[in-house]
Parts: sequence; structure tokens; C-alpha cells
Amino acid sequence: MNLIVAVDKNWAIGNENKLLCHLPSDLKHFKNMTINKPVIMGRKTLESFPGGKPLTGRTNIVFSNSLKNEENIVIVRNIADLKELSKSIDMTDSFVIGGQTIYELLLPYTEFAYITKIDHAFEADVYFPNLDIKSGWYLEERLSIISENNLRATIYKYKNFNVLSI
Repeated sequence: MNLIVAVDKNWAIGNENKLLCHLPSDLKHFKNMTINKPVIMGRKTLESFPGGKPLTGRTNIVFSNSLKNEENIVIVRNIADLKELSKSIDMTDSFVIGGQTIYELLLPYTEFAYITKIDHAFEADVYFPNLDIKSGWYLEERLSIISENNLRATIYKYKNFNVLSI
């Protein structure tokens, strides 16, 4: 599994169930990385999409105790459900896409993390674990730099050396 997230200087990822800012280049990067792959998210992340609709061109796997399976959405309730699902869907190229609780839950099972670090501090209410100080995580490479909407960001690739199998 992989994950993808944009964070600010304080590793914040959102505020009031919204992204911290609008970076079209990062959204394009997100789409290019996740298209035609399974994406794993929590219910609130799904609800934050336009119209609360799943992402097109991807298998949308949603952690929820209240939602039901519907077109383009596969519901899992826990890690055991996700492990069972991995028998029928290849999770190798899947991407965890949020929110905070799902990132924290699946971080040990993630091999690569694609982190867009925005050089700004925003008002926020949800955060991502700081991989620069997290044991077992290593900054592998800097992929690209974004400069738009009066913001600067850098996309990094981190590797987990203690990845658990799903």
C-alpha cells in the first residue's frame, strides 16, 4: 500500500473537513498517482468530495460503520475486512487518501508515502504523523516543487522500512 497527502509546516492536513488550500498542480499529481488504482479512505473523506460522490476511475474503498456498498464504493469496517478484501483486490498499488484516523490506522501497512509539504502554516483541526521523526520512515527522494496561488510546496517520497503486510 501507498499513501498520498498534502501537509502544511505543522503536518496539518485539513480544517472543517476541507483541504487546507487549493493547489491545482498537487491535485493533478494526486490524480496521476491514484487513477485506475484502489483508493482507501474514511467516510468523512468521501463526504468531502463534490456531492459526496466517489472518485471516478478508481475503486473507492471506504471505512464506515454506517454506509452501505453502492456503485463505485466498497465498504470495510475494520482492518480484518480490508485484509479479506485484499484477497480479491490487489492492494500493492492502492493509495490511502485520508483522513487522519485512516492514515494513522493504515500507516504501519504503508510502504511508500507521497507527501506534499506546503511551506505555510494553516488553521487546522486534523493532522498527519510527522514522518521526519517517525521511527522506521526514511525520506527517499524529492520529486518536484510546486509554486502557485502564492504558495510553495515540495513533493517528497518516504519509505517505511518496517511495513506490515495487509
